[in-house]
Amino acid sequence: MTEPVVLKEPHSILGKMEVPYKTFVGALASRFLIELRDNKKIMGIRCPQCNLVYMPPRSVCGKCFSQLDEWVELDGKGTLLTYTVVNYKEPVQPADVNPPFVYGIVQLDGADTGLLHLIGGVDPEKISVGMKVQAEFKDKREGSILDIKHFKPV
Repeated sequence: MTEPVVLKEPHSILGKMEVPYKTFVGALASRFLIELRDNKKIMGIRCPQCNLVYMPPRSVCGKCFSQLDEWVELDGKGTLLTYTVVNYKEPVQPADVNPPFVYGIVQLDGADTGLLHLIGGVDPEKISVGMKVQAEFKDKREGSILDIKHFKPV
């Protein structure tokens, strides 16, 4: 039998640990993500009181606090409200893109709120606020917001 090693001074080992996990997103986000994955449909949700359409969907209206349950299909086209060009790579970047790449807030036609997403298919120097864009879906979709590959100019 071998004797245990006893360290008399602090000792550290540099390393990397990956922790795989899954998240339950709830019934509302599940329906939204399933429509993206299975049907390439972007769904918003309309308030029955003030008629605002939220995209991404939420369960309670931020204006009048009504419960939301009226789903509306959006066609995936919209307007770029604002954007930023990212010139560096971070390990937490969820999509496999190389700098420079662009994040933008897109207000889809028929929606009253904006969605933060990648803007692609265009040189970052040619992007402008007010530009019309449309969703481009991945061929292989997995039930994630990243099933929308990016929004590209129309």
